[in-house]
Amino acid sequence: MLSVVNADGTTANGSSLIDEIVREGARRMLAAALEAEVDAYIAELADEKDERGRRLVVRNGHHQPRKVTTSAGTVEVKAPRVNDKRIDEATRERKRFSSAILPPWARKSPKISEVLPLLYLHGLSSGDFVPALEQFLGSSAGLSPATVTRLTQQWQADHKAFGERDLSATDYVYVWADGIHLRIRLEEAKAAVLVVLGVRADGTKELIAMADGYRESSESWASLLRDCQRRGMRAPVLAVGDGALGFSNAMNEVFPETRHQRCWVHKTANCLDSLPKSAQPAAKKAIQDIYNAEDREQAAAAVKAFARQYGAKFPKAVKKIVDDEDELLAFYDFPAEHWIHLRTTNPIESTFAAVRLRTKVTKGAGSRAAALAMVFKLVESAQARWRAVNAPHLVALVRAGARFERGHLVERPKAAAA
Repeated sequence: MLSVVNADGTTANGSSLIDEIVREGARRMLAAALEAEVDAYIAELADEKDERGRRLVVRNGHHQPRKVTTSAGTVEVKAPRVNDKRIDEATRERKRFSSAILPPWARKSPKISEVLPLLYLHGLSSGDFVPALEQFLGSSAGLSPATVTRLTQQWQADHKAFGERDLSATDYVYVWADGIHLRIRLEEAKAAVLVVLGVRADGTKELIAMADGYRESSESWASLLRDCQRRGMRAPVLAVGDGALGFSNAMNEVFPETRHQRCWVHKTANCLDSLPKSAQPAAKKAIQDIYNAEDREQAAAAVKAFARQYGAKFPKAVKKIVDDEDELLAFYDFPAEHWIHLRTTNPIESTFAAVRLRTKVTKGAGSRAAALAMVFKLVESAQARWRAVNAPHLVALVRAGARFERGHLVERPKAAAA
């Protein structure tokens, strides 16, 4: 189809020529993919024939055109139609072809649904979606405020289903836990969203649980962990937290066999707060020497050096390190390849940095349920981009009880193995 191009590069309908080229390319690619899908389906069932020798599965024209909103814009699609005359022996009903590329109910691509919670947290109300996305996608089809409202309800249902799923089939060897505080516009107090993220035995990271709590209290954390235990979760080998007593006490109650690792980022910040600004740069370097040491022995020596250097003038700062030394150095008893993952809660912090930024812009969600649902969808989207831990094959050995010294696997003596 030919278009009249103005001097400024726009076409007669006011849109950019390059946008129209992209949308036309997307339309043609989608149409070709749908045709190929139907051709493959019919070819696979070409031997299915009736008593007269006629094929039971044949082409039958096209469906009525419909508009589908994609990341390339809104395109009009005419999906091919299939006449499937086969009968399902179990239900005695006609079998139907269902496209995996473009299901009958689809009016927008999953990527569009993914961007909606991002925009919502970025400050757009449901009424703002239509004019905002119309400029980007070239159409407001399927993006009415009512549609957005239905989506938020679906997000809440997805979060509820996620919180009720069975955990017995998955083994989480490491876990990180942290809380993010969100402002709820309809309430005076902030909501604490408690998050637990884990590493499976194959080394991949996965969101385990997310629930709202009261100020990260011990009972809130214990309630979340007990629910995970009830749904079949095993005790992890190591739990990494920011040092809050609520989580530590809850882990000791629900999973007493799990070891604890304090987050060095949180501990460094707490320690430096006890020092004057003039002493902070050198102290920070001394603290880094502890958790960057080559092994536990050198780290312990660095702790003693830190205590000697700052103990006389700043005993409170030194006490924060010395009193928690065992939990701060716990990661040294695990594979060296995993140290970078285990000594901080960064796997959670990096994911929720964007959430904290967006909630400041929005000045809070309207309700606790809406806040939880939006955060859940954001994390669900981010989870696809999480990478596995280094040396993932060693995670299963950690679960099996293998010993590591100075970060290396200690082979069992042959006599003991026999």
